[in-house]
Amino acid sequence: MRMSRYILVGILFGITLYKAEAVSWFRIYEMFRFDSFHMYGIIFSAIALGVLVVQFIKRRHLRSTEGQEIQFHDKDKHWPRYIIGGFIFGMGWALAGVCPGPMFILMGSGYTVFVVFLLAAMTGTFLYGVLRKRLPH
Repeated sequence: MRMSRYILVGILFGITLYKAEAVSWFRIYEMFRFDSFHMYGIIFSAIALGVLVVQFIKRRHLRSTEGQEIQFHDKDKHWPRYIIGGFIFGMGWALAGVCPGPMFILMGSGYTVFVVFLLAAMTGTFLYGVLRKRLPH
């Protein structure tokens, strides 16, 4: 029963992204060509909302569903790996026209070709797990 609320939130999030055209290949293409503000507006709105929610959680000392206080840790000393990881992620997003969240939404919408991208993402995740100890962290 507890998982059903997470599944419901995921379904609502998927419907919202689909209706906002955030999973549209054409909208993503426009974004990477700097032809439209549509996707940037969605991303910047999400960042602003995320900042507000994190500040709310910090100031109210909210607790997780397990009853532990939610804590945020600074990541400033590891910023190069986030830049490199973001670059790799962005390149994959630009080449495929899809990132992991929308991949599942599009498959659920009947675009079965995204099974190929899901397999590629799973392969990349597996390879990272295999090579993790050899990579600079």
